[in-house]
Amino acid sequence: MKEFETYTLANGIRGIHRQVRSGVSHCALVVNSGSRDERPSEYGIAHFTEHALFKGTERRKAYQVNCRLENLGGELNAYTTKEDTTIHATTLKSDFSKAAELIADVAFNSTFPERELKKEREVIVDEINTYKDSPADMIFDTFEDMIFEGSQLGHNILGRKAALKNYTTERIHRFVNRTHTTDQMVFASVGNISERRIREIAERYFATVPTSTRNFKRIVPAPIAQFEKNISKHLHQAHCIIGGRAYSLNDERRLPLALLINTLGGPCANSLLNIAVRERNGLTYNIEANYTPYTDTGAASIYFSSDRDKIDRCRELVAEQIGELCKNSLTARQLAIAKKQYMGQVAIAMESRESYMIGTGKSYLIYNEVEPIEKVYARVEAITREQIADIANEIFGLTSTLIYK
Repeated sequence: MKEFETYTLANGIRGIHRQVRSGVSHCALVVNSGSRDERPSEYGIAHFTEHALFKGTERRKAYQVNCRLENLGGELNAYTTKEDTTIHATTLKSDFSKAAELIADVAFNSTFPERELKKEREVIVDEINTYKDSPADMIFDTFEDMIFEGSQLGHNILGRKAALKNYTTERIHRFVNRTHTTDQMVFASVGNISERRIREIAERYFATVPTSTRNFKRIVPAPIAQFEKNISKHLHQAHCIIGGRAYSLNDERRLPLALLINTLGGPCANSLLNIAVRERNGLTYNIEANYTPYTDTGAASIYFSSDRDKIDRCRELVAEQIGELCKNSLTARQLAIAKKQYMGQVAIAMESRESYMIGTGKSYLIYNEVEPIEKVYARVEAITREQIADIANEIFGLTSTLIYK
């Protein structure tokens, strides 16, 4: 049996399915549309649309959408990123068809009634206020706004409170019609369901959607100068983020960079930065490195929080660790451990079938294929110390810095 079964419907919607032995099934519609596809007058509308999808369709009221799967013990949810919107559901195997039908209904038949939009605006205002109360979250988005300033990626997903009142039923329909096209969609599924049955369900609920094609292109962000900026937030602790642009989803150096980031400041307690800054010096509770690849660019960063009077010492220690990596100081043993650790994390993450399904759907959406895990492991094993050093120099040789105090 193949690891995945793939298919394409007549209207261009692609499908990918993995059959596994389980009484639970997962499915998702991954749409290649996010906040970077908004026009300047639409900032925040992609996220608002994701909320509005659950507020009623041509045949269901909002409460019927919300209760359809929950009454069966399942769940329906959605989220928006800068480049995609995902509607996903989890149900018992016996209710898989109901989940697929509901996803199709909210994706293609939502009516976005104004009475519901009015209530949802208040929900999103609360979401924005909560977000602003969390500097540890806000600094990441502010940093990306700055390194991608002037580009489609240089604005917050949530948008601004003042703009929400402008997003009417008509404007949301226009945004959906422009960006949610069938050539930019993948229906992904995991469960103990045969390929034949999956195709039947996809044909029944998704193949009847009229064919549509994207008629715009994303613009590669223009270069910007490095910066260092301090913003007064009157906080008890200082928050600092250091980094810049990085490799895109289509760059062969993406995997070595992911390994570097994981080694430098991944989730394990033995990451280089955690040992140097937290364990040896006790200067921070949380220090981490992150990498977010996009279609045509990416962002790599190091984040930490600390007492205000200790922020400079933390920066010195971070610079020391980066400097050592740039000088190819990572030993063969350290690299072997880093590879083993990274591959173990990938394997464990795959145990979450819902996350694995969504990741598979996104891969198929971007690359029109999914690389077998054995090939991923082989590519990880092939990474050299010299590659790590070269990438460390390129990504962290010249960085920008943002500090909240």
